[in-house]
Parts: sequence; structure tokens; C-alpha cells
Amino acid sequence: MNNRIEAVNGVEIPQLGFGVYKIKKGEEFERVIREAIRVGYRHFDTAKIYGNEKALGREIKKSGIPREQFFITSKVWTTDLGYKATKKAFEESCNKLDVSYLDMYLIHFAGPRYLEAWKAIKELYSEGKIRVIGVANFEIEQLEHVRMHSSISPMINQIETHPEFSQNELHDYLGRHRILHEAWAPLGQGNKVLLQRPELTDIALRHKKSSAQVILRWHIQRGIIVIPKSSNPQRIKENFEIFDFELTEKEMETINRLNSGKRYSVHPTGYMVNPFYIKLMKLFIK
Repeated sequence: MNNRIEAVNGVEIPQLGFGVYKIKKGEEFERVIREAIRVGYRHFDTAKIYGNEKALGREIKKSGIPREQFFITSKVWTTDLGYKATKKAFEESCNKLDVSYLDMYLIHFAGPRYLEAWKAIKELYSEGKIRVIGVANFEIEQLEHVRMHSSISPMINQIETHPEFSQNELHDYLGRHRILHEAWAPLGQGNKVLLQRPELTDIALRHKKSSAQVILRWHIQRGIIVIPKSSNPQRIKENFEIFDFELTEKEMETINRLNSGKRYSVHPTGYMVNPFYIKLMKLFIK
């Protein structure tokens, strides 16, 4: 069982997906994706920068399950922003994934020329090559900039979100403008300190669930799309078993109070001066 959330254009998105960031290539990647598909995941989130589009596409094809039963997301990397470059990057991603269309395509970061990239993505959408178009790691200012200069607004924004960084202001903004909220690092990147918080373990004990399942359920009840990642077969299964219980209003409020404004990653604008980001930029420019 997997809830679905409608984008503003009526396309239904599985609320629980599977992230593939930093999953090792080769046999481990194949094993993890096979297990995720076996458990029931059909929504997969990748990106050019992850370097595993081809491997993901191969495993989806090998599953024997019809393409239309999958919801596949990829993203255009910062060095490919721009009108022509973005269209080329999109085609490359489709070729690697071995698909004729993408269910969702996002601008990975608001780097230079993201408005030109958005124009290209809008055209691909109008041609029926993308079902849902959106962005990732955009702040309100950047979303407003796109809305001011485009006839079509982003349909979704994929952002860091977890109990210690609940993104309340941005979450409310997205809701007002009918932009879906998708959480990356929904479990706080598996932070053990977070998962062992007594507020979470107490709730988990009452529901006979794990702290991770409680956190994912908290996201689900906030109307957020989540893409947890794991290479552990037991956790892959556990993360999928979050639709057979419900948190009370009091339990939701208890988790809400964990918000401290603490990011586990660099602020999106910080990637522009982050040494790791610059290294990646140089690598892809080559």
C-alpha cells in the first residue's frame, strides 16, 4: 500500500519513494534496487550527479514490471543549466534510464541560468516528455523569481526536511501556492542521535514501530512526499510499512517540537562556495 498525492496538474505521485543517492554501484546497487522493487517501491529518485541512472534503468527493465507502473525522477545538474544544455541533459538522462519520458524532472539547485533551464523544462513538459516538473533546494526567493518569470510554476520542491529541520515557513509557502513538498534526508540522514530521541522511541513503542517508521509517518501526515534511502533489506521493508498506523494529534505535536532549525547539510546557497561543490563543478565541466 502506498498513498498518492496529486500534483497541481492532476498527476498522482506515490507519497513514499526510494532514494538512490550514494548507494554503491555494482552488485550492491543491483541487490538494493531488486529488493526495493520486491518490497513494493515503484517511485525511484535519481539524478545525473548520482552517476547511477543507467544502473537504475537496467534494474527497472529487468524487473519485468511495465514501465508505466513506475514513477521515475531525475534532476538536471548545475553545470547543465541553460536552455540548450538542459534539453541535452534531459535526453542523456532518458537514454541512460532507457525510457522515453520521465515522470518527474527537477532543477537540482538554483545555480546560474536556472530560468533558462526552467524554460527548457516547460517545453519538454508541453511536449509530453515530463509528467511533473519542479525544482530541488529552492528557497522562497528563488521560487518567487520563477513564478514571476514563468507561466507555469514549479509543481514540487524537493528540500532537506526532518524533525529537527521541519521547514515550517517554506512548507506553508508551498502549500499556499499549490507546490508539493518533497523531503530528502527525511530521516535526518539516519542520524542515530535523532533516532534515539526518547520522544520518538516512546511513540514508536506505543505503536510497535521503529523511530524511523514514526518519522516517516510524521512526514506522511504532513502531506509530504518522502524518499528514504537504505541498503539494509530489513530497513527497506520497514520504511515501506508506514501505512498501517496513524499518529495522534498529540504525537504529531510532540515531534513538531523537535524542530531546532538544524540543517544536516549545507544551505543550498552555500553550495556555490563549498569546496566539494566546486570540485564537482570542475569535474563535470571537464
